[in-house]
Amino acid sequence: MQVPAYAKVNLTLEVIGRRDDGYHDVATLLQTVDLADTLTLQPSDALAVTCDDPALSGEANIVWVAANALARRAGITPAASIHITKRIPVAAGLGGGSADAAAALIGLNRLWQLNLGSDELAELAATLGSDVPFLLAGGTALATGRGDRLSALPALPATAVLLVVSRDTIDAKTPTLYRALAAGDFTDGGHTHRLANQLSHTSPTSTDCRNAFERAAQSIFPGLSDVWDIVASITRHTPRLSGAGPTIFCLPSSETEHMRVQVALRNTGATAYLVRTLNPAHVGN
Repeated sequence: MQVPAYAKVNLTLEVIGRRDDGYHDVATLLQTVDLADTLTLQPSDALAVTCDDPALSGEANIVWVAANALARRAGITPAASIHITKRIPVAAGLGGGSADAAAALIGLNRLWQLNLGSDELAELAATLGSDVPFLLAGGTALATGRGDRLSALPALPATAVLLVVSRDTIDAKTPTLYRALAAGDFTDGGHTHRLANQLSHTSPTSTDCRNAFERAAQSIFPGLSDVWDIVASITRHTPRLSGAGPTIFCLPSSETEHMRVQVALRNTGATAYLVRTLNPAHVGN
């Protein structure tokens, strides 16, 4: 059995404030795109998780955690061979690990013939990470709270999106970026809610989008600011950060922009992808 695990972009990401539980309240518009990992699941006598990137194999992978959580929920012993073919860049702000966890829940629910409903899977997914419940269904959604309260929105028409993934990495990326937020980076979530309300009659561009981490990310990720400037000099619409970065995106885009950006980034180590937005009918199949 093969299950696709689709990436996401944050069309907006506003950080509202710190919560008493140590997390932050956010307002974010989430959108799946057709860049995907693939999980191949087979029956087995024990649980095994492998990946074509050996560093991601084994018990530390969130897929292992998801499989054990689902097995505990069902009262069974986890037993399956799961192989992950990675295409979504790791720790890039595209939700690759969360997508893999969601795909594992979908696939194992079928493989183990558990017949759990979508609400039960979503409840379990929420224990694995704030993006995992969204990636069970995908499409377009508003997420609030700490990112775990979801409201489905009108699906965007299939639209080309340029993703540019910098090779920059830092340890403890997300907490580091939260700590780097200044007072001016916090907002009330109003921009996200206004854009969400407009989706029924207009398609957003990346110029319409916002991300609270953009200032901090450009100062923290080495080389990201230079990549950003190169992309901005070529693309019609303003680049925006996805998640906590370092991926930036432009929406809508085109093959012409993609090719021009690829050439311009040749000596930076950054990688450009041209993908398309994906609606729920194609997610989880």
